[in-house]
Amino acid sequence: MKINGIQRVGAANPYAKHEARPADIKGKREMQKDAVQISPEAQELLDAKGTAEAALRSQKLDHLKQSVSTGTYYVEAGHIAEKLFPFIK
Repeated sequence: MKINGIQRVGAANPYAKHEARPADIKGKREMQKDAVQISPEAQELLDAKGTAEAALRSQKLDHLKQSVSTGTYYVEAGHIAEKLFPFIK
């Protein structure tokens, strides 16, 4: 007498793929999209931060360009060696 048969009638198979979904559920999921809204105050803060950083970077670049063009740009050899050493090692 078999108590546990191989194919029991009405038994749930947890590993079976459940592809019998209603089409309207799939349609609703595809239509929903995530959205992000940034408030005008936050946008102003982001713009102000970006312009301040851009201005500072622009000043640094202008200073470097001027020192390179005049020939006064100097880099200590020790600093270059410190940065190259990890790549060589």
